[in-house]
Amino acid sequence: MKLTVLGCYAATPRTFTNPTSQVLEINNELFLIDCGEGTQVELRRHKIKFGKIKHVFISHLHGDHFYGLVGLVSTFMLLNRKTELHIYGPKGIKEIVLMQLKFSNSWTGYPLYFHELTSNEPQVILNTRKVTVETVPLKHRIYANGYLFREKPKPRKLLMEEVENYNIDVAYYKGIKKGKDAILEDGTIIPNSKLTADPEPAKSYAFCSDTAYNPPMVEQLKETTVLYHESTFLEEHAYLAAPTGHSTAREAAAIARAANVSHLVLGHYSTRYESIEIFKNEALEVFPQVHLADDGKELHFP
Repeated sequence: MKLTVLGCYAATPRTFTNPTSQVLEINNELFLIDCGEGTQVELRRHKIKFGKIKHVFISHLHGDHFYGLVGLVSTFMLLNRKTELHIYGPKGIKEIVLMQLKFSNSWTGYPLYFHELTSNEPQVILNTRKVTVETVPLKHRIYANGYLFREKPKPRKLLMEEVENYNIDVAYYKGIKKGKDAILEDGTIIPNSKLTADPEPAKSYAFCSDTAYNPPMVEQLKETTVLYHESTFLEEHAYLAAPTGHSTAREAAAIARAANVSHLVLGHYSTRYESIEIFKNEALEVFPQVHLADDGKELHFP
């Protein structure tokens, strides 16, 4: 699982920081999460192929999370894209994008599908052969969702030396990888445990930005491999967090600890602070496995 951070700072773009956008690669599928200004420039900088992006997830309709979307949709059109594109986001995202395309006479030549969200309860919004995606209701100033990506369980690993030792026909490999025992021509049953090994554990990734401290989402996030949680403020400015619908680094760490996730990634930093290292230091007081998102950073979780 690989996370490429295209932008992770709050509010406005600067010459050296970008608003929120990231690409998640999980089980060989790419997903674009949020699309602040400058996203397509950063996609090019990181040599991420536009054609591999088939699903875009927008958390909420504040500009620093989606103002780069219509530009990206238009660029896809200019590049003669043919592959369909699915956009998931709050109700209103379709009207906004189509109005911009209408008045710029920039209709796409590829299928463009909108999946508008209104529920305040978690719901599965994508179910592919390899991955499921469900919403994570957030607590912000406007309607907002995070997204939880879950890798589907992989098949068991064949122990080829054992399989070949019993001269098992290749036609039975698929069933054995699914957990079935092997039956030889003479009727002998070879237990699956002798022929296979456990697969790598399925990974999961939760994206939670923007949100105030929100303990109710802990249950949904239990045992997640990686949690990206906004940390706009430090604890010294906690009085600003709740009124603006944001969290502190300490609060993000508290959610990670309560959910027993494996890794916490911090982001969406207020630009009032001179260094982001202080966010990590604050979170480490509560939770041990803390990573800092930063523009251009790639995080790998094997």
